[in-house]
This record gives sequence, structure tokens and C-alpha cells, in this order.
Amino acid sequence: MQRMTFALLAALMAQPAAAASGPFFSLANTDFIVLISFILFLAVLFYFGVPKMIGGMLDKRAEGISAEIEEAKALQEEAKTLLAEYERKQQDVKVQAERIVAHAKEEAQLAADQAKADLEKSIARRLAAAEDQIASAEASAVKEVRDQAISVAIAAARDVIAKQMTATDGNKLIDAAIAEVDTKLH
Repeated sequence: MQRMTFALLAALMAQPAAAASGPFFSLANTDFIVLISFILFLAVLFYFGVPKMIGGMLDKRAEGISAEIEEAKALQEEAKTLLAEYERKQQDVKVQAERIVAHAKEEAQLAADQAKADLEKSIARRLAAAEDQIASAEASAVKEVRDQAISVAIAAARDVIAKQMTATDGNKLIDAAIAEVDTKLH
């Protein structure tokens, strides 16, 4: 009510300079009619509680904005929590990846060492096989040379014996060989 009185006094104090002709408080004066219409309009607004409705709507809007701000703060806190959790998970994954890489390097080193040992064993086996082949070839060559030497010696002995032996000496040798075979077989 005080606001309406104040508005009425402010309107009455504001005298229009020369906007209308004649006395101000006359129905013929348009400024006076506008002033009365404005005061009635304000009175109707106050009577129906429009300022309270507008204030209530503004309060509701302020409460809505405040609730949205609180929700935004809660969402921000949740996002910070999620960010911290994902950063922690990222660190865990990074540590796990480093462990996997270290384990893979260890396994690769072990596999390389095993392959090296296997290669050394294979080389040793091949060297032993080659040495065996060389020894076998050497023994075979020595046997072949002996056999050849024996064959040559027998041929030479046959030639020498054939030149020096007579028929009676040959018969004596044959009889001696038969007797020797007979004693060894019985």
C-alpha cells in the first residue's frame, strides 16, 4: 500500500509542463486521464497480487537456477572423482604394461639363451659326427691300403714262390696244409 501512495504522490508532483491546455485536474486534460489510468492499472496489479506472482515466479526461477547450480556442482564433483579414478586406472594399466614388457624381455632373453645352448649342442653333435666320419674314412683308407698292400705282397710272394718252387715242394706244401686243416677241424 505504501508503494501505491508513493507512486501517486510521485505522479501528482510531476506536473506536465505545457503538454495539455487547461487545468490539470480536469477530465478534458489528457495527461490527467493518463495519470488516473496508470494509477488504476497499478492498483489492479496490486489488487490481484501480480507483484507477488512475479516475485514468486522470480523466486522459483532463482530456486531452479540454484538447484541447477547445485546439480552442476555435484556433476563436477562426480566428474572429478571419475577423472581421478580413470587416472589411477591408467597408472595401473601403465604399470601392468611395464611388467608385461619386462616379462616379455626376460622370456625373450631366456629363449635366446636356450637357442644359443641348443645351437652349441647341435654344433658339438655335428663336429662329433664329422670327426666320426673322418675317423671312419681314415680307418677305411688304412684298411684299403693294407688290403692293397697284402694283395701286392701276395702277388709278389706268389711270383717269388712260383719261380723258386718245384712240383715236389708244391705237393709237400699241399699235404702239410691238408694235415693242418685236418688237425684243426677234428
